Amino acid sequence: MTKTHHGSCHCGAIRYEVDLDLGGKATRCNCSICQKLMWTGAMVKPDAFRLRAGEAEASGYVWGGRVSTRYFCKQCGTPCFGRGELEMLGGAFVSVNVNTLDDVDVGTLTIGYWDGRHDNWQAGTRPTPWPTSLTVRTSD
Repeated sequence: MTKTHHGSCHCGAIRYEVDLDLGGKATRCNCSICQKLMWTGAMVKPDAFRLRAGEAEASGYVWGGRVSTRYFCKQCGTPCFGRGELEMLGGAFVSVNVNTLDDVDVGTLTIGYWDGRHDNWQAGTRPTPWPTSLTVRTSD
């Protein structure tokens, strides 16, 4: 069931709304940026995301394959959301750091794991983390 969730950075300079059906699930990725940030994400189409405050306070960071730009607060450093495009994921998307949603307890969510470190998006998510080594396992 789609619900409007409210999110913010730690200091409150960045605030947003997102229409999202979490369904008790979120994802994590093993790429270098997601792993270092411990990003727990959920993706939506761009029209389901509304930045309500803090556009001037949001600084972007792009890396690697330049698939996504992650936005974080210049004041407190909290990574809040990302914008990108990847055909394997349905084209344009906004990835929300579920940890920044003010009305969601991430501890209650079931986590699915992506293998972004190896651009193994076609494998989809699985219930256990993918390895971060250079050798890719394609089965559980």
